[in-house]
Amino acid sequence: MRALLLVDIQNDFSPTGALPVPDGDQVVSVANNILDRFDLVVATQDWHPPDHKSFAVHHDRNPGEIIMLNGIEQILWPVHCVQGSTGAEFIAGLNRKKTAKVFQKGLDREVDSYSGFFDNNHRHDTGLGDYLKEQGVDKVCIAGLALDFCVKFTALDAAALGFKTKVVVDATRAVNINKGDGERAIAEMQAVGVEIVMSEDV
Repeated sequence: MRALLLVDIQNDFSPTGALPVPDGDQVVSVANNILDRFDLVVATQDWHPPDHKSFAVHHDRNPGEIIMLNGIEQILWPVHCVQGSTGAEFIAGLNRKKTAKVFQKGLDREVDSYSGFFDNNHRHDTGLGDYLKEQGVDKVCIAGLALDFCVKFTALDAAALGFKTKVVVDATRAVNINKGDGERAIAEMQAVGVEIVMSEDV
């Protein structure tokens, strides 16, 4: 069975949000157009406590700087997707009629969580992998934000867990902190067997 994973299509990642992804809102219409092609649709949601240690303000640093946080490199971000905030809500136009379940991530203030499956230390999982397998899913297509972070890490983990994984490239956008990050993310995913497709081909 195939599932569509909608990754972090949230207000704070829209162009007017706290952590804007260029043209991030444009993924909504593409995602909406492909919903009915899938047996199962699930979503992930960045859901940070206000004191999350990935927020630059808590280190008296600037967003984009890199620190070591609990043994791994951590890019510092603006405050975003705080639990219960408007910024953490899904972008209004996203059709959620077929979303069977939402998996929240980034709840642990001590570690960030780009992937929809695991935190960045791979110490805790969200339950997404087990849920998909319980539903009989063996193939996943991924859409959402952002290509070079949460989409990439979700895809890498999906492939590692044994799912045949595709990323719907016109249903995602990159942050591109550094020029070319999106292209490098695509190459990294392809290197482990993730297929990059257009929405008309799913």
